Amino acid sequence: MVIRPVKPVYIQSWGSVVGRKEYEGPLGELFDGYDTTDLFGADTFEKAESEMQKRALGLAVAKGGYLPEDIDLLFAGDLVNQCITSTYGLLSYRLPYIGLFGACSTAAEGLMLSALMTGSYTRRCANVTSSHYCTAERQFRFPLEYGGQRPPTAQWTVTGSGAFVCTSEKEDLHRTGFRYVPQITAVLPGIPVDGGINDANNMGAAMAPAAMDTLMRYFSENKSLDGIDLILTGDLGREGNGILADLLWSHGMDISSRLADCGKMIYRLDDKKTDVHAGGSGCGCSAVVLAADILENIRHGRLGKVLFLGTGALMNTMALYQGQNIPGIAHLVEISRSEVE
Repeated sequence: MVIRPVKPVYIQSWGSVVGRKEYEGPLGELFDGYDTTDLFGADTFEKAESEMQKRALGLAVAKGGYLPEDIDLLFAGDLVNQCITSTYGLLSYRLPYIGLFGACSTAAEGLMLSALMTGSYTRRCANVTSSHYCTAERQFRFPLEYGGQRPPTAQWTVTGSGAFVCTSEKEDLHRTGFRYVPQITAVLPGIPVDGGINDANNMGAAMAPAAMDTLMRYFSENKSLDGIDLILTGDLGREGNGILADLLWSHGMDISSRLADCGKMIYRLDDKKTDVHAGGSGCGCSAVVLAADILENIRHGRLGKVLFLGTGALMNTMALYQGQNIPGIAHLVEISRSEVE
């Protein structure tokens, strides 16, 4: 069932921090911050990812004209075991904290929960997520020193963190001085779907059936594509994006003219020097693309309504060692352009 917040909820501000590979991509100049070493002044990759979250949230809070104490509730999550990069990175903010794990769908999951809480019980919620190529590789696949060959369907985990502040206080909207503001007008929680894929190097194929399921459920209530400028998936990459389009086509839906994917947008896929194969992935992938590109386009009036479909693969290494399939999930957040009164 599509859920609409009781009160209007707006994404007031956001921040994005990325690594070198992401900064050198087609969206590089749009990100708020970057580090060419991917270490962000830390001595381990896990600490570097924590530092990314700390900086991204600081940017989102400051750009919205807030102090940390203005935030009522914080949602955060990442890919590292027990979400430690979120916990350690955000300790200094001393905010009420709820940890999340939605795999690569965490950005959408955080926005969805922020919208529901801000639209009912709180004034402002923040949510932040991140991923780091080096922390994800040694947890889910191989140590970096191993130098294993990656198949064409493999994706590159984005080094990046995105943070967002949601508010139901209309007075807040005048702080930034823009005519338009992104409003979360509806959300649709995803249902885990097992598409029969057990290859950790083909995450796009594992997540595409869940993306189809969520979109089919959304359009069973909202019958038309009219007014929807963009359907943005989180990180299906080149492989999963094509599979999703084919699956929907087989059900009589052609969304190819409106379909885009953050994993395809963040890198130059045909650049042999970049060598990301099927595109980007990771919690940070959709978070930084949404923050740096999509929300800015809504704010400046270039986009009207976006269906943000955060996709994630709900697995861990033990499940893969035991030969289990990889269930996917896709949370949908409907973001519409609203004019500031």
